[in-house]
Order: sequence, then structure tokens, then C-alpha cells
Amino acid sequence: MSTTRPCSPGDRGPEPSGVSGVPGGGASTASAPRRDVAVPLSGAHPETASTSPGSPEASGSSGAPGGRQVRRLTFEDQGAVVPLARDFTRQALQAWGWLPAATADRRAAAEDVLLVVSELVTNACLHAEGPDQLGIVCDNKVIRLEVTDRGAGQPTPRTPHQAGRPGGHGMFIVQRLCLDWGVVRAPGVPGKTVWAELGAPA
Repeated sequence: MSTTRPCSPGDRGPEPSGVSGVPGGGASTASAPRRDVAVPLSGAHPETASTSPGSPEASGSSGAPGGRQVRRLTFEDQGAVVPLARDFTRQALQAWGWLPAATADRRAAAEDVLLVVSELVTNACLHAEGPDQLGIVCDNKVIRLEVTDRGAGQPTPRTPHQAGRPGGHGMFIVQRLCLDWGVVRAPGVPGKTVWAELGAPA
């Protein structure tokens, strides 16, 4: 499990939404304690593009080319949110040069991102009254996924993990594929943001 920390990989500073990350982007350890950090999630940021499905900006990105880029998708009144989230993420990966993949490593990295998006959004559907928003942040070295929901629960990988037992695999998959992941809650605001970070292939 991971520990939520105040800065994202490489000490890039606080995320535009106030979500915290992990310095250095190192892999998490199973023995590290999990703790939530109360961080404000509100507030506009010049690099944050907030969009709704079906809007002309839904596939748009912000940030300097080759630098830090952000995309956000709102799920309000949307059905089939998992395929919607995967399609939105795939479009972002295409815009940022992850797809089409030139090598097997790049293809595998893109598939890992799509799988983690599916797991995070599915978890929000099953355990948190559905997702409110998906955020994708890319700086060409690390891609960060953020799924915001209104649920009060705490996502936790099933321990011990039993591959043959139905259910309980989502957060285990996230933990195995990601550099780190965690949960952020804002004081006085219902719900949470579950974030996960994956490294770009060399």
C-alpha cells in the first residue's frame, strides 16, 4: 500500500487540483502505512481543462507541448462510464504520443494506463455511487490518473490476494501496475479522489 504525500513525483509541487502525490516516483512498499491527507480539491488552475462528455473540448488538452498536460472528463448524467473513460484516456494517449505505440514496451505501458483507468472507474461504480470526474495529468515521465467520487469508503487491496476468488482484484491490479497510488479527501466535502501514477516507458 502507499502513503499519500504532499508532492507528486520529482517534487513538481502540488497538483492543480490540490491532490497529493509521491516524491521521487518510487514504487510503494507493502509495509508502508496508508493515511489520508485532507487537501482542498477546489480552485481553478491555468493548466486544468475541465470538460464534459460530448462537448467540443472533451478531447482537448492544456499545457505546453511536450510539457505538463492535463485533461478532465465529467461523468454527470452519463451511462457506460467505464468505456467512456477508456475512450477518453485513449484519445489523450494518442494526443500525447503514447499511441500508436512504436514499441512493445510503449504498447504495454499504454495498455496498463487503460487498465488502471478501468479499475479505478469500476471501483467508483461498485463502491462509491459512481465517479464524478476523471483527471489525467501527463508530464512525459509520469502519467497520473485521478478519479473523484462521492463515496465514503476506503479502497484497499484484498489481503491476502486470492487469484481464484471472485472480486477484490481491482486495487490489487492498481497496486501492482502503478508506481504509487493513494486517496485524498477535502475537509467538509463529501467523497474523495483516488489517484494512481504510472511511469512512461524509456
